[in-house]
Amino acid sequence: MNNTKNQAKRIPTSDAIAEAGFRLLSRNPGANLAEIAEAAGITRATLHRYFPSRQALVNELAARAIEEMDAAVAAACADSASAGDALRDSLQALIPLGDRHGFLAHEDVEQDDAMQAEFARLQRETLEWVDAAKQEGVFDAAVPSDWIVRAYDFLLYAAWDSVHAEEATPKQAAELAWRTLTSGLGAKP
Repeated sequence: MNNTKNQAKRIPTSDAIAEAGFRLLSRNPGANLAEIAEAAGITRATLHRYFPSRQALVNELAARAIEEMDAAVAAACADSASAGDALRDSLQALIPLGDRHGFLAHEDVEQDDAMQAEFARLQRETLEWVDAAKQEGVFDAAVPSDWIVRAYDFLLYAAWDSVHAEEATPKQAAELAWRTLTSGLGAKP
């Protein structure tokens, strides 16, 4: 009976592989499949039954990362009153998923046409929010929107890194990232 309880708590193997992949590859892009299998608590042969190659695993992780990040942002921004609020709320939602963001920043998934389209969509959506926030007076109109998007992305990564290093909570890191973004690039009086 105790064995049944332990089995019920166990996460599916593909999810264990994904979590190990995110954790390792976001911090060490050179991690190999043997290291990922070990971190997932499985053999390399078992990992290969789910993902026949490193690229297959990377492609699956990229798709999962984008899906999870999209869902978190949609939920966090559902009640945002403005584009500026949505950008701030999205920081709060994305920082706990920092290993996904770190993975996407380090891995070469640009060879895949579907991933290219997803990255272009994400870039376009963030740019639209930034442009709308500029119209609201959140950001200095003289600062190029592409620069603000890059700063947003780098601050998101810095916030996650700070949380990972246990220097800040996700909420503190989000507040610091937003403060840095708006203080440096905010509209001038």
